Amino acid sequence: MASFDVNAARAQRMEALGRSWSFELDDDTFELPTELSRATARALRALDDDDVDGLLELLLGKDQFDRFERHDITMQDIAAILEAYGKETGLGLGEG
Repeated sequence: MASFDVNAARAQRMEALGRSWSFELDDDTFELPTELSRATARALRALDDDDVDGLLELLLGKDQFDRFERHDITMQDIAAILEAYGKETGLGLGEG
């Protein structure tokens, strides 16, 4: 039996999804990763369930998060972004 090739599986996912998932807000574009490192997953687990800003800052990174904060956005907008992100990447963030 052949062993599972993690690198080939990763390359196939990256080909299908790309390295990032983007969304537009007003005239600005933001990118979220299509895969999360173990370190990022660990940091996400450490966040309180209602720490939306912490979640967004981890996913966007500091520079993008600083730009994101300049926009007037509702919690419903954020929920819609996270829902679409989860559906398209399979990450399922913000559920529960």
